[in-house]
Amino acid sequence: MQTITVPLGERSYPIHIERGLLAKTGEMIREKLGDIAVAVVSDDHVAPLYMEEVVSSMEKVGLRVCSIVLPHGEQTKCLKSLETLYAFLCEHHLTRKDAIVALGGGVIGDLAGLAAATYLRGVHFVQLPTTLLAQVDSSVGGKVAVDLPQGKNLVGAFYQPELVLVDPDSLRTLTDDFWRDGLGEVVKYGCIGDEALFRLLEENAGGGRIALMGVIGEILTHCIQYKANIVAQDEHDTGLRMTLNFGHTIAHAVETCQHYTGMRHGEAVALGMRVITAMTEEKGMTEQGTSARLNRLLDALGMPRQLPAIPEKDLLNAMTLDKKSAGKQLRVITLDKIGVCRIVPTDVDFFQGMTAQKFVQN
Repeated sequence: MQTITVPLGERSYPIHIERGLLAKTGEMIREKLGDIAVAVVSDDHVAPLYMEEVVSSMEKVGLRVCSIVLPHGEQTKCLKSLETLYAFLCEHHLTRKDAIVALGGGVIGDLAGLAAATYLRGVHFVQLPTTLLAQVDSSVGGKVAVDLPQGKNLVGAFYQPELVLVDPDSLRTLTDDFWRDGLGEVVKYGCIGDEALFRLLEENAGGGRIALMGVIGEILTHCIQYKANIVAQDEHDTGLRMTLNFGHTIAHAVETCQHYTGMRHGEAVALGMRVITAMTEEKGMTEQGTSARLNRLLDALGMPRQLPAIPEKDLLNAMTLDKKSAGKQLRVITLDKIGVCRIVPTDVDFFQGMTAQKFVQN
């Protein structure tokens, strides 16, 4: 078992990475939190695959368990679902010494995490991420939130889990679209500060998913360690942590305009990275050739190349609701080159012309 610690003083917590780890969930939780009651939150994609194994592991060590299964998809990450979850927790009489366990991807982790942060002013929280996106990104760092009709992640909190269990075997059941969803965030880490990871991806992308799964332990370690280091320095997203939003300004605008029913988040991030890098390279802000190198990798990974048919004015309007904005003012993450990024204060007008074909073509 490999363990990466997110060092936050008294609130530090371990992220354990090991194949077959879901079967040990009960003993890991009991060792960490003692004799408690546990509410497992999952969705109708993940629960049929892993709920029985996880609940059984908890019952074997004497934990009291209740579980709830919600519909899958970004539409579940809303205030109505949060209210449903609160009612479930009340019905099963969870107390402040008990725990909410998120079994699933980023949607379930965000929703269950916000419930944990706010129910009874805070209960224990454990993450069992089962998607690549959740394992490398959303389960690490304590950002929890739900969406509003006006935008993504507009109601949320910073609430760290006390334990994260990453089982790479759960990635074998991912459909290809969920696999690509995670790859977008993996590539992001390579772009902003880990060229060794970027090279690892370049070396293995040609072999497809089988080759990447062969080095999945290295990929997970690179991503989780990088994010843990960032969170330790900037937990509340006031400076350095903002670099993790590379590609996200455009991505969130696309997702908002599609009402979260279009492409996967990681696919939208990939498009955002393509467009912003092409634009900044044309403006002389990014080393020549960076955009082409990024596009080659994203193409090899099967990531989308074309922005959806959304009017540019709608994308620009959506950007004004981005968490990184203040009115028209934006803080945009750009690349100097692969592995080196910076935060650039600018405004929405920076993105004028972003739908031009030249920004999504080599």
